[in-house]
Amino acid sequence: MSKKSKIIKRENIPKVEHREIATIPISNRYSTYPSNGLTPLKLSRILRDGDAGDLLEQSELFEEIEEKDPHLFSQMQTRKNAVTGLDFEVIPFSSDEEGDKKIAEFVSDQLQSIENMEEVMLDLLDAIGKGLSVSEIIWGYSEDKIIVKEIHHKHLKNFFFDPDDQFKVRTVEHPEGILLPVNKFIIHRYKARSGHPARGGVIRVLAWMYLFKNYTIKDWVSFAEVYGMPLRLGKYDAAASSDDKEALRQALYSLGSDASGIVPTSTMIEFIESNKTSSADVYERLARYCDEQISKAVLGQTLTSDSGGGSYAQSKTHNEVRHDLTVADCKALASTLRKYLIRPLVLFNFGDDSRLPTIRFDTEEAGDQKETAEIYKTLINDVGLKISADHVYKKFGIPKPEANEEILKPAQVNPFMMKEEKPMILKNNQDLNKKLNEAVKAQKELDLLADEALLATSPAIASGLSKAIDKLLSAENLEDMKLILEDETELKQLLDEIDDSALQDTLQKLMVIADLEGRGIEHG
Repeated sequence: MSKKSKIIKRENIPKVEHREIATIPISNRYSTYPSNGLTPLKLSRILRDGDAGDLLEQSELFEEIEEKDPHLFSQMQTRKNAVTGLDFEVIPFSSDEEGDKKIAEFVSDQLQSIENMEEVMLDLLDAIGKGLSVSEIIWGYSEDKIIVKEIHHKHLKNFFFDPDDQFKVRTVEHPEGILLPVNKFIIHRYKARSGHPARGGVIRVLAWMYLFKNYTIKDWVSFAEVYGMPLRLGKYDAAASSDDKEALRQALYSLGSDASGIVPTSTMIEFIESNKTSSADVYERLARYCDEQISKAVLGQTLTSDSGGGSYAQSKTHNEVRHDLTVADCKALASTLRKYLIRPLVLFNFGDDSRLPTIRFDTEEAGDQKETAEIYKTLINDVGLKISADHVYKKFGIPKPEANEEILKPAQVNPFMMKEEKPMILKNNQDLNKKLNEAVKAQKELDLLADEALLATSPAIASGLSKAIDKLLSAENLEDMKLILEDETELKQLLDEIDDSALQDTLQKLMVIADLEGRGIEHG
């Protein structure tokens, strides 16, 4: 990219739509409550309507399911908060181009200036459950820049797919529906599986589990209401009148609530004790089974979502599975924001030939910081890898020091501190310089001695190694060579053939010389 200032051709930039498009009437705020009286037949119809593109009842039903099922609500919140709780940064398309850096900085400032950015992401993540989530961008001006003024979440029931599978929105002005203007809406899609977006949400997978669990809870409540109470059976004579039958019925009702009642002499009430040994926990087991299936669908696991049993290793494994889902959610959300928010923002302010930055969430799990610090130390000191200071600050969550703040520095280590109980005292700077010069000179002499010792002993070592190498090369194939290396007797014989006596003698002499040099420096 040229470093010259680029003139933006405004004729290549589409017109910015400042009006709010997806306006809805007040009556549209109220739900039709499709979960009331939900039956398998009704659920099938609602899902079929969703397949046909009508998202109204399906989106309302999914909203009610999440509202009425505490377990599902908890799991969905866990899934969403795993993303919204992460930090993110805007990465320039190329870190070597000043123009790309400028664009990334502008986009980052814009995203940071959106006060409810976390809520915006939470609204978009609603697509995890419903398959789709739509928000409208309200553009504004600031000086000579086009900025994001607000982002409004729009209820999915106002959108639909027409017979040509085009995504449209119903508005006050156009209740029949219009195509969504470009550069105006953020459309986040979540694909729990392949297929049409209307069928991609997790809650669609869970709709049947919710229905079965709903029936189970209702039966459980009815069972608990009469648990332990005897069955009240009323008997009447064949010639009993309608009034006698009604009096008997009211008496049975009174016995259930008031434990008292009156009946004609021609009728009789019999109490039948219920079988208390019957499996009363069948409802709980079925409800718990439904919860487990919900957890599997939302979080990808069941062990860590409840206080169920399992080993620590199993729990760690399940957490990793959930982390994979979080990474996938972050990548999908970052891709959506780049396509529907960053692209028009860059287009309006820098032109249509500008390269787009990307959003990256910090999805790395919090590990052992000491171990991570050791890795960075090795990369910097031993490998010589160049690492940005900003990256290290973000990695360890350490705030950058502000101007005029006191900065901690590592303690200075005295290279001549030989023993803790007898520290060497340096009287003045001249003494220190003298010791340093002597140490440098002694080290150079020791390095030369080490090089000479290596040259002197290399023939003996090479002779011994050549025998071992010849033995290995005598193998016809890698399998024979492997057998030689695995044979302890053969290896011992090869090592014994290496004459290291000269090397040992030389090393001993060098150690004595090094010790004497050090003592000479210490005692002057």
